[in-house]
Amino acid sequence: MATLIRNKLSNAATSVSNKSQAKVSGMFARMGFQAATDEEGLGFAACDDLDYEHRQAVQMDILKTDDVGVGATGEPMAEGDSHYQRDGTGPPPSASKDDGMCAELASQDRPKITAWEAGWNVTNAIQGMFVLGLPYAILHGGYLGLFLIIFAAVVCCYTGKILIACLYEENEDGQLVRVRDSYVDIANACCSPRFPRLGGVIVNVAQLIELVMTCILYVVVSGNLMYNSFPTLPVSQKSWAIMATAALLPCAFLKNLKAVSKFSLLCTLAHFVINILVIAYCLSRARDWAWDKVKFYIDVKKFPISIGIIVFSYTSQIFLPSLEGNMQKPKEFHCMMNWTHIAACILKGLFALVAYLTWADATKEVITDNLPSTIRAVVNIFLVAKALLSYPLPFFAAVEVFEKSIFQQGDRSILPNCYGEGGRLKSWGLSLRCALVVFTLLMAIYVPHFALLMGLTGSLTGAGLCFLLPSLFHLKLLWRKLLWHHVFFDVAIFVIGGICSISGFIHSMEGLIEAYKYNIND
Repeated sequence: MATLIRNKLSNAATSVSNKSQAKVSGMFARMGFQAATDEEGLGFAACDDLDYEHRQAVQMDILKTDDVGVGATGEPMAEGDSHYQRDGTGPPPSASKDDGMCAELASQDRPKITAWEAGWNVTNAIQGMFVLGLPYAILHGGYLGLFLIIFAAVVCCYTGKILIACLYEENEDGQLVRVRDSYVDIANACCSPRFPRLGGVIVNVAQLIELVMTCILYVVVSGNLMYNSFPTLPVSQKSWAIMATAALLPCAFLKNLKAVSKFSLLCTLAHFVINILVIAYCLSRARDWAWDKVKFYIDVKKFPISIGIIVFSYTSQIFLPSLEGNMQKPKEFHCMMNWTHIAACILKGLFALVAYLTWADATKEVITDNLPSTIRAVVNIFLVAKALLSYPLPFFAAVEVFEKSIFQQGDRSILPNCYGEGGRLKSWGLSLRCALVVFTLLMAIYVPHFALLMGLTGSLTGAGLCFLLPSLFHLKLLWRKLLWHHVFFDVAIFVIGGICSISGFIHSMEGLIEAYKYNIND
């Protein structure tokens, strides 16, 4: 009797469990997902915790593009458009089933961040050490340079918002649903169906150029700061750059950024302290400020370079889709963008103006080089340490994009996989990484001009990723729902951004060619 009752209870429990599982599976199916089987559930335990911590620390999920799959209709899906398929078709099976389960679990179990934490990430991106070049932009632009600092903040804030708007589409009930994950997904959607992967290629190339140029700038600024900190030593700026690069060679062996990312907060705090020290010194000389030097004139030849410098200091659009997707309350994204860019605009404007008023026409490309020798060495050493600790972040990101695009595309790979069994990097893959480090050194040696390189990068990739592409994508994907003033803003930003980009690129290239000829003759 007891056995019979036990069996009935067991059957009833099984029935209830099956019904509950069926309801849950049906609910997930309607949402576009499929419930995991027991075999798939085992794959969740195989996730790489180090890789997850790296992604959470540096917020670079955007650099991971998905494999190209085939939908239920037999048509190829755009690269990266796999997480939010409304017809229930998920991503194609990867080479390792556990890897696919790891990616899905990471997206579901990743801790969400608050609006304040998201704002801190944006602040880190737009208040970095490249702010040190803004006073040099005021030198060649005067009050118009200050206006551009404000204008760039307004435009970058707006384009960041419309870029996030491109991630969403309305469902049948009129509710906004996130159907895309990253900048690459948006670009691919705009080029579909004729060229489903062209947009992603363009964004990845621009992204790769900006990351490599950022690495070059870190080497340039390290050599420049050390040379100006110890001018009496018989060591040239090129020699200091070589020594800095020697310290950066271990970056080629990086497998993840778990260890390096721990220094990010410390570096950021150190940079804020340095900015405060510079401003404090400038305020101590307020009686000698040269207000008459700030005029409504521009250096026609060098001002376009200043535009690139200002734009480059605001670049954050690359990681905004990933950041918004990790927020606890995505509705607070617009408010977060407003106060971060308002704060950045005020701080950058004040820093650039106060520093220029202090040194006027003697303002140098890196403002700390204007400090007295008694404190310049200490401040510059801290800045060099920050630059060297910051170098691995864009370097590793560039390596990831390059390896993903060239070596890890399955049958579509241009070259064989650079990783062997167990994820070990092959010797020739390591050689390519070392070659990338050496390339950044060679660029820093032959073109050791911080402002020119920064202006070139801002004009080429900064304007494209922050001005041109967001406005173009917004018009392409949402033009039927846009109000007339949104259309006007998008067209105006695209035209103005294009003019500034072309002008800045031409003048920066002219300056770089002249600098290269001078270095060769020297």
